[in-house]
Amino acid sequence: MTIPRNWIATASADHVRVGRELGIMQVCHGKAGPLRRIAAGDRIAYYSPRSEMRGGASVKSFTALGIVLDDAIYQVEIAPGFCPFRRRVAYLDGVAAPILPLLDALDFTRGKRSWGYAFRWGLFEASEASMAVIAAAMRIELSAEAA
Repeated sequence: MTIPRNWIATASADHVRVGRELGIMQVCHGKAGPLRRIAAGDRIAYYSPRSEMRGGASVKSFTALGIVLDDAIYQVEIAPGFCPFRRRVAYLDGVAAPILPLLDALDFTRGKRSWGYAFRWGLFEASEASMAVIAAAMRIELSAEAA
């Protein structure tokens, strides 16, 4: 049995909402490469800096946490010329968690003046400890999700 890895993805809150409704994840404007790093059983937490992709209100919160269901990467046509790649995810019930109270508890933001820089990559791996902090802030019990 492989140990699940933990990932942080960045997307606007409206895109995360659609992803939750469809039971999918999409990262880095639909690129397949980043999705290939993720495996079935891995955890994905979404951070939303804003409510909409090109503006909207400031959110600065973790807005979803889920478990990747399988190893399949698939492509869909959203509009002519835009065919993003996706993965299936089972999202867990939780609440949005503002990041500001968590900055000193997350190893990827602790002590960093420019803490938001990591999120610009769109997807990065996080430690088990950081994912536990995020899950607790979102009121999600991670140990129950493995059953």
